[in-house]
Amino acid sequence: MEGRAGNFYPQIGIAGTGSYEAFVPRPLPPEPPLQWDIDIIRLLSEADQALGRLDGAARNILNPDLFVAMYVRREAVLSSQIEGTQSTIDDVLKYELNEGFAGLPPDVNEVVNYVRAMNFGLERLASLPLSLRLIREIHGELLHEVRGAERSPGEFRTSQNWIGVANSPITRATFVPPPVTEMHTALSDLERFLHDDSLPALVHSALAHAQFETIHPFMDGNGRVGRLLITFLLVHRSVLHRPLLYLSVFLKRNRVEYYDRLMAIRRDGDWEGWVRFFLAGVVESAKEATESARAINDLRERARNLLQSVNAGMRALDLLDILFQRPLVNVNLVKDVLGIAFLTANRLVERFVAMGILEEVTGAQRNRMFRYPAYLSIFEEHEESEPERGPEVASTRTATS
Repeated sequence: MEGRAGNFYPQIGIAGTGSYEAFVPRPLPPEPPLQWDIDIIRLLSEADQALGRLDGAARNILNPDLFVAMYVRREAVLSSQIEGTQSTIDDVLKYELNEGFAGLPPDVNEVVNYVRAMNFGLERLASLPLSLRLIREIHGELLHEVRGAERSPGEFRTSQNWIGVANSPITRATFVPPPVTEMHTALSDLERFLHDDSLPALVHSALAHAQFETIHPFMDGNGRVGRLLITFLLVHRSVLHRPLLYLSVFLKRNRVEYYDRLMAIRRDGDWEGWVRFFLAGVVESAKEATESARAINDLRERARNLLQSVNAGMRALDLLDILFQRPLVNVNLVKDVLGIAFLTANRLVERFVAMGILEEVTGAQRNRMFRYPAYLSIFEEHEESEPERGPEVASTRTATS
């Protein structure tokens, strides 16, 4: 179906650097329309059911808002790892506890910015429609004072970019997005599509994410913004009442197929293959999130029962709730959040260590930090090592002309 998703157009490089082809996408929805084959219908049904079970599991948690922060952190870590960062959830928690903590990976700021951008976007959705303006604002938060900060944070690009092996010329690019003029037209079309509710929300999100990645409107951070867009769309369409579903685990595990599916849209107009892949990711991710929500609920109940069995008191129960939001603490944090004296906070933390809820992780006498390992293990099991990558995805960062 040549031209279904758009077309490649010949371009001449600057100062005679050679020719290349840039892709200019057609507006969404696809034309001819999506073919609703039996696999897409089945996967859409499975995805809807899996999201329903996730919503039910989240409702069973006494205070699910306590746990949303950890889901956001995990998504930030994994989505950033797709772009080559090495930071872990523990690194993010250490940074949040003490920005001056020595020994953290230099890219931890990028992950912390992702958390900030996610929270910023979710808050802005309450007062600002999902729009190009909001996307620019989110991008500005994402690249604030980190790698890529020199590449116009919060502004769409004003020159040609491309995807390929690091430091390779545009003539050897894996993919060249639309030139600037065509980019602005494509973005306007995409903004209109963001408010088109004629398609099921999950299919709508799948198409919008792929189109955004094809347009590649920023000089850096396109992948992360595109993955944030999935969550914002699902919240916007009320598919998610809380941001507990993220696809970065699935996309990281299936990174090569992820990029191959996007390229198949551009080359062959294969929107159906992409939608099937996306829906399979929703099913898998929702099932894992449901299991995590149930594990969190069970852990909290066991911990509360343990504390109540020894008459630990309300302060102990309050500290337990803090740990489900901040599973890495020091005594000063406990003192400040609970509004108690330092010595009282210290005794409370030491009691949690004696009961096996917390573990001290510094081995020092001063500036000690305490970790809730049983809770963190629910999220860390998904922090997989970097997979081997083929040359077609050796570098997904955008180079500038």
